[in-house]
Amino acid sequence: MQVVRRNAAARRPRYAKPGDVQPYAAACRVGSGGMVAYLTTKAEQKMSTHSKKQFGIWMDAHHATIVGRDTTDPHTFVVMGHVKHAGASGNSNEHAANQHESTQRHSYFKDIAATMVNVDEVHITGTGQAQEQFMKFLADTPQYKNAVASESTSNMMEDDQLVAMISARFN
Repeated sequence: MQVVRRNAAARRPRYAKPGDVQPYAAACRVGSGGMVAYLTTKAEQKMSTHSKKQFGIWMDAHHATIVGRDTTDPHTFVVMGHVKHAGASGNSNEHAANQHESTQRHSYFKDIAATMVNVDEVHITGTGQAQEQFMKFLADTPQYKNAVASESTSNMMEDDQLVAMISARFN
């Protein structure tokens, strides 16, 4: 068992005495001096890492492949989907072209994010600067701002290679 100690004097209810089990945490005991001990087993720690919503993405400016944990077997990763970016069309001036490109990129990022529900961790890899722009998009979107994001650079890879890379990263 692992014991994590935190000072809980500010959170401890007035009626709590040393040795009492707190209602806000089943595995929590108030010790002498106002310290709270949270008890977790190795099995609980392992379950918590495998119950996280973890995703991996290979992306460039035109295509994205999303990999996530399988819903039937949480120990394996599968390809969740592919998203293609339409690309820019002709415009009358440079400002309109830039606005259209920005709008399409935002739509592309929204399509990628729509395949990932309740993200806890995401690893983004690929070529170019699309990963950095997507990480900024996630940080600016309230639904995804608490997700832990990491990035790397890699060449284009097959789906099974991406699944193997993301499995090695999160397992």
